[in-house]
Amino acid sequence: MNSPSRTARATFRAATVTDIPTLVSLVESAYRGESSLAGWTSEAHLLGGQRTDAQGVTAAVENPDGRMLVAESEGEIIACCQVERRGGHAYFGMFAVRPTLQGGGLGKAVLAEAERLARDEWGVDEMHMTVISAREELLAWYVRRGYVRTGETTPFPYGDESFGLPTRDDLEFEVLVKKLG
Repeated sequence: MNSPSRTARATFRAATVTDIPTLVSLVESAYRGESSLAGWTSEAHLLGGQRTDAQGVTAAVENPDGRMLVAESEGEIIACCQVERRGGHAYFGMFAVRPTLQGGGLGKAVLAEAERLARDEWGVDEMHMTVISAREELLAWYVRRGYVRTGETTPFPYGDESFGLPTRDDLEFEVLVKKLG
């Protein structure tokens, strides 16, 4: 159930290693399997298998050039994202909102906090991300938040099961960019 009041009470902090199992479960639930179908961000129609694992989340949590942000409400982690400094820009990824809370503004709040961190704490003026180009509704969501579709693409890593098991052979990532500030 969508709960705007719960979204409004969300607080942000940096993830710690003790959060890793919860974060893996959250990311998996938002993108893969039956639980992902409760929200609108599911990739289950494009990819099976895993979306991430403990090793990938640990790398994000422990990255000295990044931060894994978590949003909490009522003592529970309800959303997360990875933000990483990459030279003169920041990279946004591993974004997940609990499927039953999607559509209530929490995703917008997480994205805004990631942008604030990159701009105000790291002093970067651009946020970059990659999105599977077949995810038109997700691309449109980011465009409504000021991101620009660059037309630049990178190939999907077919054969690397850590990215999932594709159900089609035309997947690629599109680069989106937003000027901060």
